Amino acid sequence: IMAIANLLALLDDIATVLDDISLMTQAAAKKTAAVMGDDLAVNAEKVIGVRPNRELPVVWAVAKGSLLNKVILVPAAVLVAGIAPWLITPALVCGGLFLCFEGAEKLLHSVHKHTEQEAEARLQPLADESVDLVALEKKKIRGAVRTDFILSLEIIVLTLAVVEASSWPTQLGVLAGISLLMTIGVYGLVAGIVKVDDLGVYLLDTADGDFQRGVGRGLVRFAPRLMQALSLLGTVAMFLVGGGILLHASHELEHLLTAPLIEFGLNSGIAPTLVGGLLGLLVGLLLAVVFAGVSAVRTRLTA
Repeated sequence: IMAIANLLALLDDIATVLDDISLMTQAAAKKTAAVMGDDLAVNAEKVIGVRPNRELPVVWAVAKGSLLNKVILVPAAVLVAGIAPWLITPALVCGGLFLCFEGAEKLLHSVHKHTEQEAEARLQPLADESVDLVALEKKKIRGAVRTDFILSLEIIVLTLAVVEASSWPTQLGVLAGISLLMTIGVYGLVAGIVKVDDLGVYLLDTADGDFQRGVGRGLVRFAPRLMQALSLLGTVAMFLVGGGILLHASHELEHLLTAPLIEFGLNSGIAPTLVGGLLGLLVGLLLAVVFAGVSAVRTRLTA
């Protein structure tokens, strides 16, 4: 009888923990929804310039890399939160600086090329037989996984803020749930987005009426515009997320920069986002200029 009572008590404790995990996962999902949206835009943009028949394999490869990121980050975050929580902010700041720099690199690159010329430049390697397409894919995958690591780190830290007062099993369960939800949601949508044009072509090939042909033509025309929009959103997202990380790392700086805008009448929810984006843009451009200067000096020294 005692053994049965202990088993029932254990099952009750497990049910309580699972219930806590479910509730906290919902709360964390709401808090990290904006970052997940940024993650979607950034990763969908990364697939541009891949052969159509290789789009889904590339998305799958990035998704596997993303899962590996979470396998590393989730237990590491729980461990660091318990042993050295002060390390979380510096790690986030480094990630924020990287996102700002990468966004500025993309922005500066696009300034020197017209949109159509840039699109042709991205697609040119696909028609050039001398280009190693396998190496090109691997480069894109590495870049996407690297960016995913930073965005995943922010999502995990934001989730930790929701569960910081909970036991470590609950923290681990919520973090694992959010990580799985994020990976399936983001890369499932990315896979759908990159195949919009293929769906349009399929409808055109199998059309048996004007309506189906019209939908097919509409999807084919819409796909490149969608990818261009996602490319722009991906760049903006890097500044918003990176700058937001830098802004939130210092409450004094956040108050100093946002208080005047709020007093001026700007919404208190919009002000930090706007200031964070501008801060990310300025910091990214500064880092890009410094990096270009260092590269130029290094080139001269080695010449």
